[in-house]
Amino acid sequence: METFLLSFIPLFVAIDVFGVLPFFVGLMDGIDNKRRKIIIIEATVAAFALSILFLLSGKLIFSFLGITENDFRVGGGVILLVLAIQDLVFTKQEGRNPESSVGVVPIGIPLIMGPAALTTIIILVDSYGYVWTIFSLIANMLIVFVVFMQSQLIYKVIGKAGSKAVGKVAALLLAGIAVMMIRSGITSMLNKL
Repeated sequence: METFLLSFIPLFVAIDVFGVLPFFVGLMDGIDNKRRKIIIIEATVAAFALSILFLLSGKLIFSFLGITENDFRVGGGVILLVLAIQDLVFTKQEGRNPESSVGVVPIGIPLIMGPAALTTIIILVDSYGYVWTIFSLIANMLIVFVVFMQSQLIYKVIGKAGSKAVGKVAALLLAGIAVMMIRSGITSMLNKL
C-alpha cells in the first residue's frame, strides 16, 4: 500500500485534476450533456492511451528523437500558451468549434496528460516499476473521469456568466503556467551548459 501511495501521489499532483477543472468547465460552456459525456470519455481515453505509450516507451522515444525533459517542457508550454491566447482573444464561435475533438486536444492532451504528468510517469517507472505505476495511473484516470463527470454540478453553481468568467480567468492562468513551463525548461537547459 505504501508503494502504491508513493507512486500515486506524485502523479496525482502532476495531473492536477482540480487545477484543470476550471479550464474544463470553461471549455464545456454551451455543450449539451450528451456531447459533454462523449468529450469526457475521449479526454480520459486519450490521456490514458498517451500515458501508457510513454510508460512503455517514453525513454526510448526521447532518446531516439534526441529530446530532453526540458525540450518537452518548453514545447508543451508553447502549445498551452497558444491555446490560452486563442481562448483570450477569440470568442468560442470564432476560436474553436465545440463539436471538434476538444476532448483529445486540449483536454486529454496536454491539460490532463501534459509534460509534467508524462515526465512523472517516466520517473515513476524507474522508481517503482511498471506494475505500481500502472495501478497509480489507472487510479488517477478514474479520479479524473469522476471529477469531470461531476463538473456539471460546478456549472450549476456558478452559472453561464460565471462559467465564461472562469474560462477567461483559467485562460489567463493557463498562459501563466505555459510561460512558467517555458521559463523553467529554458532555465534548466542554460544551467546544463
